[in-house]
Amino acid sequence: MFSEEVRFAIGLVREASSLAESIRQGGLPPELVKGDRTPVTVADYAIQALVARRLMEEFGETRLVAEESVDELKKPEGRKMLRYVAGILEADEEAVYEWIGRSQKKTEGKLWVLDPIDGTKGFLRGGQYAVALARLEDYQVTVGILGCPGLVTQHSPAGGSVTVAVRGEGAWGAALKNPEEFQKISASELRDPAQARVLRSVESGHTNERHMQELRDALGMGPEPIRMDSQAKYAALASGDGDLLVRLISPHFPLYKEKIWDQAAGTFMVEEAGGRVTDLDGKRLDFSQGIALNQNRGILASNGHLHELALASVANKAESLPQDGQEAGPKTRP
Repeated sequence: MFSEEVRFAIGLVREASSLAESIRQGGLPPELVKGDRTPVTVADYAIQALVARRLMEEFGETRLVAEESVDELKKPEGRKMLRYVAGILEADEEAVYEWIGRSQKKTEGKLWVLDPIDGTKGFLRGGQYAVALARLEDYQVTVGILGCPGLVTQHSPAGGSVTVAVRGEGAWGAALKNPEEFQKISASELRDPAQARVLRSVESGHTNERHMQELRDALGMGPEPIRMDSQAKYAALASGDGDLLVRLISPHFPLYKEKIWDQAAGTFMVEEAGGRVTDLDGKRLDFSQGIALNQNRGILASNGHLHELALASVANKAESLPQDGQEAGPKTRP
């Protein structure tokens, strides 16, 4: 069904997801707080090191863009974290440091994009999280894979899901522990906005609560939003277990820009499943700007049928970006 490269990547995401669960169930050492005030755990670093190592072993000098940097590991508390990671991977500390540090910021050409633990707060609280891996060529996603150890879908009723999308070939899903039995997945066929199920972040700081309610009121939506951490939301949307996904702009962080590792695999999954993804202005996502989606604001993903209705309701309510020189406050989320 898949090329050798895709099969390798599926196996890698499955291995990384299994490692994440074993780390979480085994008890976590204290997490670090990065410069942007977001947490990073031993699992984030261990999975990034693992994926970088496996890609090097399989493909040689393959380029990787990943979320974590070695900056925090240079600090005294970071050195302790590095020792934890080295112990988990049974590897030399310097080798682990080098694997994590292989991540770069340039996105041209051919490369892999990784979010080792997307939804770290969900991971910490026992909620949803995802291992997100994507293949890019000339700024276009060609392969997207999401490993979601806690996600229940139609193709993984026992829990634990892996979803795969390949450009021009659609999207597929399987149980994480039995990834050979893939089934074709597709976005829902729902056309009635009143029945739409909206997927949104658990963290209130990731959205605009007032505008979210205004959107629901404008479309006459009945079902309460489904709160879920991470790109697991995209896997659910692509599997037909939701109809809309909205990332509105928080009034507290008006200059925040989505990062490539938070969107590449998941948004591509939705599109290959027959859905549609744009920003809040109706523009396609632009992955040519480096690690941040600087030409886009917010995200609107849908099953396709509801997109224009939702876009019309969202467009006039999305927070406008400040003008050049205007004070905008922090550029990162809590």
